[in-house]
Amino acid sequence: MCGITGILSFNENGKKYLHKINVATHSLQKRGPDGEGFYEHNNCVLGHRRLSIIDTSELATQPFTDSSGRYTIAFNGEIFNYQELRKQLETKGIKFKSQSDTEVLLYLFLNEKENCLEKLDGEFAFAIYDKVNEELFLARDRFGIKPLYFYKDEERFVFASEMKALIAFDIPKEIDKTSLQTYLHLNYIPAPYSIFKNVLKLDAGNYMVIKKNGKTAKFAYYSLPDLTQTPVFTNYEKAQQELKSLLEKSVQKRMIADVPLGTFLSGGIDSSIITAIAAQHTKHLNTFSIGYKDEPIFDETYYAQLVAKKHKTNHTVFQLSNDDLFANLHQVLDYIDEPFADSSALAVNILSMHTRKHVTVALSGDGADEIFAGYNKHAAELKARKGGFKAQLVKSSHTILKHLPKSRNSKTGNKIRQLEKFAEGMKLSEQERYWQWAKWSGFKANEVFTKEFALNSKALSEFEKRKNEILKNLNIDYNSVLLTDVQLVLENDMLVKVDRMTMSQSLEVRVPFLDHKIVDFAFSLPVNFKIDSTNRKKILKDAFKDMLPEELYHRCKKGFEVPLLQWFKTDLKSMITEDLLSDNFILQQNIFSLDSIKQLKSELFSKNPNEAVAKVWALIVFQYWWKKYFNA
Repeated sequence: MCGITGILSFNENGKKYLHKINVATHSLQKRGPDGEGFYEHNNCVLGHRRLSIIDTSELATQPFTDSSGRYTIAFNGEIFNYQELRKQLETKGIKFKSQSDTEVLLYLFLNEKENCLEKLDGEFAFAIYDKVNEELFLARDRFGIKPLYFYKDEERFVFASEMKALIAFDIPKEIDKTSLQTYLHLNYIPAPYSIFKNVLKLDAGNYMVIKKNGKTAKFAYYSLPDLTQTPVFTNYEKAQQELKSLLEKSVQKRMIADVPLGTFLSGGIDSSIITAIAAQHTKHLNTFSIGYKDEPIFDETYYAQLVAKKHKTNHTVFQLSNDDLFANLHQVLDYIDEPFADSSALAVNILSMHTRKHVTVALSGDGADEIFAGYNKHAAELKARKGGFKAQLVKSSHTILKHLPKSRNSKTGNKIRQLEKFAEGMKLSEQERYWQWAKWSGFKANEVFTKEFALNSKALSEFEKRKNEILKNLNIDYNSVLLTDVQLVLENDMLVKVDRMTMSQSLEVRVPFLDHKIVDFAFSLPVNFKIDSTNRKKILKDAFKDMLPEELYHRCKKGFEVPLLQWFKTDLKSMITEDLLSDNFILQQNIFSLDSIKQLKSELFSKNPNEAVAKVWALIVFQYWWKKYFNA
């Protein structure tokens, strides 16, 4: 993977920003530590930071220009079927000077323009400049595995892999209040919006054309499957065989690299399947997992070692303490350039840091939970839709559950929290229940803002509009829940977390479950192939049962909870009380209501912190970000 950025100016005023390309490109150094390149023509400049994976020679240096000199590409990603595409292009007489997928992508575009996107099997974000027409073409992969931000005004169009590169071009930094409210509900900001007004993310499965006169047009080239279609597979055994075939091909393609490669191996079903398949295609597969010394309830290394032993991988376990996680905190907060409060990013960052010492590319199991129904909330949603005595009993207990102590940091307190959440969700429609269960910090509209900063009626209306857009596909078809998860949670939380944290360590991660043929296949299946009253990811588990240790099938799914409450009462207490949420800073900043923050801190340090932990963490992440970009 790499980092890309660039600018197209529309007039003389826009040209004064072209020289910023050096600072912008350098800000992406961690995404590409192996080299830096630039291209300049009249009103356009492109920048590229290189992480060498395929064809590590100088012949593949970017930005890369075709033999005619007309088209130049800046590309972040990998095209896994590039060898097949190369052969097709060679039959048309095209001669290649490198062995890179970058060159194949450029010539495929030259031959087929935007139609080339449908032929790509990969994860990517790229820009191609046409110096004759002086226009840009931008595209992003089907599921948003690779990021692409952009900003446009009357003078210029600027794009980049990360927000920090856009900021280097002196874009205006005005907070989008609707985005901030969304962040305070979800812990992240869904595409196409960002924390800044007028800074957008190119939607997954979309491309853009930017003309020299400033006109832009955006188009979708891929959309998730139509859920109204009759399921393609009705035979469970044949569906298992098809899944095995598709996933094996996907893993095999994603093992192509000219640098050392391994897999993340958590001990869960998804990463274990990826590892089991990969081990069949190499003699010395490197596998990596992290254990938690101080949180044994979340430690899955025993199961990871069972898989490693069965498939004879070269396995490495990194045992982390809570002190290790805390020591990594500021590094993570410093790297993210848009508020993002998924605290498990800390663990992903450390895993990536240690893994990068051994390999440059790692395969992960991301995406399986969303397309095959692997989360606790998926089981809860099935129960809510089916009803039944137990579900109704929990629903009727809502009043009692509301008054019981709740906390994510104890087994009993967390169970009560989950039961109350379920009981509350039972009273809501499918759309509102999904939104309720999607929340993490879960602030209500204007709950903590000052009167001066609070969302006005227009901004509140925009918030509802964005929410309705997210929920538009939810209906009585259970697959609509998974589809919404792919569009919301996967693209904007899980993939963002993996991309930012691995790229901060210059590690490329590939996600075999997100081969579009596998995603299309998953949505062609009847719901009962994926989930029933006793089993989640049913077809995935059954299809690969002979390749996995039996012990993996007799355990419940474990997420990892960062010990935030413990930190808030010890190491991070001064950051809360004397810095980021101190009375003086809150008053000076004038975004958050002092009374609301005081009440939240009081709840946090009480015997029943409930959701205050998640809310305070979301605020800390935002405050740290705000201080870096507005109060430096």
